[in-house]
Amino acid sequence: MNWSGVMPTMTTPFDENLAVDHAFLAQHAAWLLGNGCTGLVMLGSLGEGATLEHAEKIAILKTAVAVAGKAPVVAAISALSTAHAVELAKEAAAVGCQALMVLPPYVYASDWYEMKRHVSAVIAATPLSCMLYNNPVAYKTDFLPEQIVELTAEHPNLHAVKESSTDVRRVSSIRALLGDRIKIFMGVDDALVEGVQAGAVGWVAGLVNAYPAESVALFNLAREGKSEEAFALYRWFLPLLRMDTVPKFVQLIKWVQEEVGVGSARVRGPRLELAGKDLADAQATLAIALRDRAPIDEKPFAKFAASVTE
Repeated sequence: MNWSGVMPTMTTPFDENLAVDHAFLAQHAAWLLGNGCTGLVMLGSLGEGATLEHAEKIAILKTAVAVAGKAPVVAAISALSTAHAVELAKEAAAVGCQALMVLPPYVYASDWYEMKRHVSAVIAATPLSCMLYNNPVAYKTDFLPEQIVELTAEHPNLHAVKESSTDVRRVSSIRALLGDRIKIFMGVDDALVEGVQAGAVGWVAGLVNAYPAESVALFNLAREGKSEEAFALYRWFLPLLRMDTVPKFVQLIKWVQEEVGVGSARVRGPRLELAGKDLADAQATLAIALRDRAPIDEKPFAKFAASVTE
């Protein structure tokens, strides 16, 4: 498993009946990979994993694996119970996923003693390479750098961490303790450049679902140390990237996808599509982005349609 580059946490497309649209999912995955993404992260928060039934999750993973070819498919593993999370991890391995992104359990937030037991059970469930997902803002569980050291000492297949604490200093702290033993990915879209400058080697990204070429270009410029070019693109992209950091990030990113012709705004309840001030603010932000869009060489979405629907 090569933990590096831009890996979308993919949105889950729904048809008019709010069933998973596998044909569109395949087309979208192919387009993202065709524009330079290095892998696919499925079933995450942005993928509305908490609203998906177990069978739907396995079917989504199968579709992603079929499309991805040699690119890795990473299954996000979270559930209400440890037993269910372990079951999902084993099934993800069985259908061909190359790696797991291990989350805290849904709903329940506790202390390090319990959380260590939970994530350790998931990491140990398969030999797959694992990424720990640290997002204390959303999940109310904070995996501190010293605790990540404990986990890596006990689990040789824990190879990466998705750092979404919003504190870029965490990247430096983890590196100071573990060096290159663990690969650090940024998980907050609007801290990407700062995180790469601090030593992150990858990005589990959100707005990439609508703008893959721009996302890959931004990451590459930051990684190559081309500060002026990176910040020029970053300034344009930041208002959109900030959509990834608010409670309605799923609705916002899916709405942007629909507006630029690469997706649908449909979401499952309790989420509702944007309306009122939320919609007006999003329209204003996107209007400026479309007006000032940087010229990036992008492979068009339509070119992938025939190959995945024939």
